[in-house]
Amino acid sequence: MLQTHETRLPHAITRPIVLVGLMGVGKSTVGRRLATRLGLPFVDADHAIEEAAGMTVADIFERFGEPYFRDGERRVIARLIDGRPKVIATGGGAFINDETRALILGQSLAVWLDAEPRVLAERVRRRDTRPLLRGRDPLAVLSELAAARNPYYALAPVHVTSYDAPHEVTVNAILEAIGK
Repeated sequence: MLQTHETRLPHAITRPIVLVGLMGVGKSTVGRRLATRLGLPFVDADHAIEEAAGMTVADIFERFGEPYFRDGERRVIARLIDGRPKVIATGGGAFINDETRALILGQSLAVWLDAEPRVLAERVRRRDTRPLLRGRDPLAVLSELAAARNPYYALAPVHVTSYDAPHEVTVNAILEAIGK
């Protein structure tokens, strides 16, 4: 007999849950699964940016540069954080932008997904779609990014560590951390 597992919510989610953290931590994959468990819509901010721009994130970086991308990213995230409950996965650099971070902290529940750089390096080696890693050593880049960005990510009120384990472990840790 097929069993279903339902997450009982002690109280309703009243605002968006925004996942922040370094590339490769699983924001998109974990976000989709978290949204399903909570019965909420899921939005990947990078996909929304690509849709709005009509080009990939990598192409935007290459053609217009990172500052241009970050400005568009901020505008798209502002549109996504519309007060309606949903799960939003952001790009790794989104939370570093002062305006974007203030918006996320003020109008949503920010969840920092954290992982050791060596775990992230193993995960990102599988795809060559990350502009900041092109032609560089992933472990070195991710170690540098962690040193620079983790103090910003630490401003998120919820901190969950992603281990080298199935994504459901991280989803369960988020649900526990947010009282679900």
